[in-house]
Amino acid sequence: MSEQTFEELLNEEGAINRIHNGAVVTGTVIDVKENEAVLNIGYKADGILPKFEYTSDPQVSLTEALHVGDQLDVKVLKVNDGDGQVALSYKRLSQDRSNKILEEAFENKTVLTGKVVKVVSAGLTVECEGVQVFVPASLVSDTFERNLEKYMDQDIEFVLTEYNPRKRRIVGDRKQLITERKAAALKDLLDRIAVGQIVTGKVKNLTDFGAFIDLGGADGLLHISEMTWGRIDNPRKLFKVGQEVETYVKEINAEEGRIALSAKFPDKNPWTEDSPYSAGKTVTGKVVRMTEYGAFVELEPCIDALLHVSQIAHERVEKPSDVLKAGQEITAQVIDYNPEERKISISMKALLPAPEAAPRSKAPASDEAAPEIPAEDIPEATVEIPAEVAEAVAKAEEGENN
Repeated sequence: MSEQTFEELLNEEGAINRIHNGAVVTGTVIDVKENEAVLNIGYKADGILPKFEYTSDPQVSLTEALHVGDQLDVKVLKVNDGDGQVALSYKRLSQDRSNKILEEAFENKTVLTGKVVKVVSAGLTVECEGVQVFVPASLVSDTFERNLEKYMDQDIEFVLTEYNPRKRRIVGDRKQLITERKAAALKDLLDRIAVGQIVTGKVKNLTDFGAFIDLGGADGLLHISEMTWGRIDNPRKLFKVGQEVETYVKEINAEEGRIALSAKFPDKNPWTEDSPYSAGKTVTGKVVRMTEYGAFVELEPCIDALLHVSQIAHERVEKPSDVLKAGQEITAQVIDYNPEERKISISMKALLPAPEAAPRSKAPASDEAAPEIPAEDIPEATVEIPAEVAEAVAKAEEGENN
């Protein structure tokens, strides 16, 4: 056995002081197998890193993840594992560091980002820094989320509201961030807009009573009654999610954070005296539906005119479908305009030329006068009288003579 130098003894003593349970050391990979890696940690014994102490993912191949010569920070679990080797863990060191990051984030209210790895009815499980964080369903959004599955495999931001790694209770809150950001966006928007101002946004959501329009960070409500000058019973007939819409600001309630919008621009009001649909005007529209008594023609979105069956043509039409088809474009004349009741009646017949009058029958013309018939050649009219009538007449005459 060769004698050690003083420097080697010092290094060995330093290594002994440095290598202890819980210590963090840097090792160099000197061998890799399927189930473990061997590291030189500058100690009299090599360190052993089992696969289960490197990762919890069964899909990871240790021989692909680590190579001879790689340097790795690891945590000493046991100086002597029973075989004279040092038991190491990479996974636990990562967890310690992750816990430290999460602890500081909890104390400082730092915004974290993690990937959703599991979805249940109660909420989302998010992996952040190798640690699983639970986000309850009630804290996923500022509105009720019917389908949480859409968040699967998505990166989401959140803040920690509870941190207790010993009890494995780490809770995240996404709703808080959304609420705060919406409030800030609304304040910024309210500083930029005013009542009467024309704004452009995209349809974010549709309901039975209206549409929510994203104005760039905050939403405005376009109520169904403010969507059109015509009649509409369902906003989905007029708008689609993602559609760009131009409206104007009708009302602002800064205290409640509400913005009311309108698409009924005054200069486009068809129910005025100078309306493009007043009586006598020629209009063009599309047949949208038909009944037995007439057809409804769309002059503009949500504004229909009635084309009565009697106003389709000069000749008799039994029913509109005999002449017209749905989707057909027609031109007609407005014959009745009622802005109070918002009704318009039109006529195709009024634009058609009047039919020519049928010619009267005349006797054939002749240059010769009709020949006269002598009176003696005209036969006398004879009427056959029943016998009983003749007998009664004879008796009557005989009585007068007596």
